Amino acid sequence: MATKPPTGDPVQDAPQVAAPHHAAAGLPAIGHTLRIAQQQMGVRRTAQTLLKVNQKDGFDCPGCAWPEEDKRHTAEFCENGAKAVAEEATLRRVTPDFFAAHSLADLASRSGYWLGQQGRITQPMYLPEGADRYEAVTWERAFAIIAEELTALASPDEALFYTSGRTSNEAAFLLQLFAREFGTNNLPDCSNMCHESSGSALTETIGIGKGSVSLEDLHRADLIIVAGQNPGTNHPRMLSALEKAKNAGAKIISVNPLPEAGLERFKNPQTPQGMIKGTALTDLFLQIRIGGDQALFRLLNKLILETDGAVDEDFVREHTHGYEEFVAAARAADWDETLAATGLQRAEIEQALAMVLASERTIVCWAMGLTQHKHSVPTIREVVNLLLLRGNIGRPGAGVCPVRGHSNVQGDRTMGIFERPAPAFLDALEKEFGFAPPRHHGFDVVRSIQALRDGEAKVFFAMGGNFVGATPDTEVTEAAMRRARLTVHVSTKLNRSHAVTGARALILPTLGRTDKDIQAGGRQVVTVEDSMSMVHASRGNLPPASPHLLSEPAIVTRMARAVLGPASTTPWEDFEKDYGTIRDRIARVVPGFEDFNARIARPGGFTLPHGPRDERRFPTATGKANFTAAPVEFPELPAGRLLLQTLRSHDQYNTTIYGLDDRYRGIKGGRRVVLVNPEDARELGLADGSYTDLVSEWKDGVERRAPGFRVVHYPTARGCAAAYYPETNVLVPLDSTADVSNTPASKSVVVRFEHGQ
Repeated sequence: MATKPPTGDPVQDAPQVAAPHHAAAGLPAIGHTLRIAQQQMGVRRTAQTLLKVNQKDGFDCPGCAWPEEDKRHTAEFCENGAKAVAEEATLRRVTPDFFAAHSLADLASRSGYWLGQQGRITQPMYLPEGADRYEAVTWERAFAIIAEELTALASPDEALFYTSGRTSNEAAFLLQLFAREFGTNNLPDCSNMCHESSGSALTETIGIGKGSVSLEDLHRADLIIVAGQNPGTNHPRMLSALEKAKNAGAKIISVNPLPEAGLERFKNPQTPQGMIKGTALTDLFLQIRIGGDQALFRLLNKLILETDGAVDEDFVREHTHGYEEFVAAARAADWDETLAATGLQRAEIEQALAMVLASERTIVCWAMGLTQHKHSVPTIREVVNLLLLRGNIGRPGAGVCPVRGHSNVQGDRTMGIFERPAPAFLDALEKEFGFAPPRHHGFDVVRSIQALRDGEAKVFFAMGGNFVGATPDTEVTEAAMRRARLTVHVSTKLNRSHAVTGARALILPTLGRTDKDIQAGGRQVVTVEDSMSMVHASRGNLPPASPHLLSEPAIVTRMARAVLGPASTTPWEDFEKDYGTIRDRIARVVPGFEDFNARIARPGGFTLPHGPRDERRFPTATGKANFTAAPVEFPELPAGRLLLQTLRSHDQYNTTIYGLDDRYRGIKGGRRVVLVNPEDARELGLADGSYTDLVSEWKDGVERRAPGFRVVHYPTARGCAAAYYPETNVLVPLDSTADVSNTPASKSVVVRFEHGQ
C-alpha cells in the first residue's frame, strides 16, 4: 500500500558515513526500487506501471536518454528510472487545499525533497500580485493571464520560453513554433546547462552536434573511454552495454576524479551470475585532477603522432582538414605540464596510450565532467582529435558518445528549441507556416537570467523542469526571477521554482509520460529521441492524476490561441485534437522525419540520419572533419584552496531528490556533505565529521557561501572536492561559464573552507 507524504522536512544535521561501495546494482538495487515504488504507487500499480517502462507498446522512461536494444527485457528499467516513474505515477496528490494550507513563504522554506514528495498537482494554480499563497484558477483564466502579460510587453524579446528535456517532440515543436510566431528566439533549454559544450564542439569538428554511435557500436568496440561520467547513478542501463562490450573483449578506461562503484563492478540484476558476482568493468582507472582532461588527450595525441604507423593517414588525407596546425600544437605538448594538470603518473598515461594503440575501434563517452568547465569546448574538440587521428569516426564500433542526461533533451533541440536556430530551419518554418520568424539570436539560460536580473525580460514560461534549482548562482537567479512580471511553470509536481516567483505566477499541471492522453481525435502518442538518435513512440497507460490536467501540446495550443488570436493562421486547434497533424508538419520542416507518422507506428521507431556515422560525410564549413588546435588550459588552484565539482547523489535525478542517501558513496541521511581527499583534509585542518562552510572564490570578489557541510574524508583526486547540487549551485558564479557554449562551469569551482558563521 502506498504511503502518505512526509508532513515535515527530515532532519539532515548528522548524516551517517560508511565506506564507499565497489559494485553497483544487484540485490540492493532491486530492494530499493521495490521499496520506493511501493511507497509511491502501491503493489498493484507498481506492476502495472513498471512492466510498461521502455517497452515498444509502453512509455519512454522520464529519466535518462539511454537507448534500448531491439529485444527488450521484461523489466527494461534501472533503479533510478523506476524512482522517476514511481514519483510520476504516485498516488499522492497536491490539491488546492494543500496550497491553502501552505503559504508561499512556507513553500520557500521547504527542501526540494519535501516539495517533491507531496505528489502530483491536480489543478491550475494562480498567485495573484501581492498574495501570499496560490489559489485555484480555471484554465481559461490562466491562459487569459498569460495573454495579458505577453501582449503588454514592449517587445516579444521580453519573454522567455524555457524547455526541460522531458518535453516530447510534439510539445517542443509547438512551443518553438508559438515563440517564433509570437516574435522571439528566446528559447533557452536545459541543454544550455549540460551538453551545450558537446554540441558546440561536435558541430564545429564533425558537423553535427550529436553522438555518432549506436548500442551495437558499443558492443563491437575494442576500447571504450568513459570520461567525466558516472553511469552507475546517472545512466545505469549503460552498465549493461559496457558489460556486453566487456564480454565481447573490449577494454575500458575510466577517467574521473572520483572512483565510482558502477564503473568498478556491475552486478547485473537480469542474470543469476550478475547478481552473485558481477562483472569488473574498468581495466584502467585514471584518477584525473578536475579539469585536466584536455591536457591528457592532447598528450595522448602527441604520443600517437610519435608512434610509427599509428595515424590512419588515408582517413586523415581524405576526410579531414586542419591537420598540420593540429600537429604543430600537439607536438608542443609537455609531459611536466600534463602531469601537473592531470595529477596522473607517467606510467598511467603510457598504459592508456598502449590501450589506444592496440584498439582498432575506439569510442569515447562523456558527460558533465567534461562539459562544465571554462575550457570544455576545446577539451571535447581534443577528444575528437584523438578519434580522427586513428579514423574512429564513421567506423563500426567507433565514434563519439556524449551521454545525454534527460530523456528527450536531444529531441527538443532537433525540434528547434534553440536560441540560435540555423537559417535553414527558419526557412523551412517560414515556408510551412507562412510567417516570417525572427532571425536575430535569442537568450540561452545564463543570458536569460541576466535579462531578468537587468529588467530586459519580464515574462518567464517554463515547459517542465526546475529552473531555479538547476541554474547557477542561486541568490542571483532567485532575485532575478522575483523581478519578473509573470512566471509560469508547466509541471507535474512541486519544486523550488514554484516558490520563487514573479509578481504573478501560474502553475499549469500537465500529463506525465505514464498518463493516458486522450484528445478529441482519440488516444494520442508522443515521441522522443534518445541519446543515439533513435526516435520512437511513447504511450502512457494510467488514468490521469486528475481530470483537470492538460497535456503539454494542449497547453501550448491553447496558450497560442489566447495570445495570437484570430490573426494566426496556424491550425492550433487541430494540433490539439490530433498529434499526428503536428508530426505531419514536423516531417516537412525537420530533415530526417519524412513519413514521420508511418515510421513511428513501427515497433521501436527509426534512426535519424547522421552523415559522419553513415557515410563519413561531414557537414562542416570545410566539408570535412576538422582537427583543432586550441591552447591547453586547466584550472589554477591557489594555496589553501580546493577545486570543487558539483554532482548528483544516487538518490536524485537532476534536481529531483528521491531520498537523502548516496548508497554507493556510503552516505546516509543527509545531503550537506563535502567529499575531501584525506591528505588535503589534514593539510587544511578538516577533521572527518567536522562541519565547515564552503566559500567560492571568483574574480568579481563576491562572497558566495554554502554553510554547514559535513566533511567526509573520501578518495577523491588530490586538490579536488565534491558536493551535491542543487545545494552547492549557490557557489557557481553566473558569469563563470564555458567559452563558446556559455555553459555554467559547475565542475571547477575554487573554494575555501571556513568555520560556520
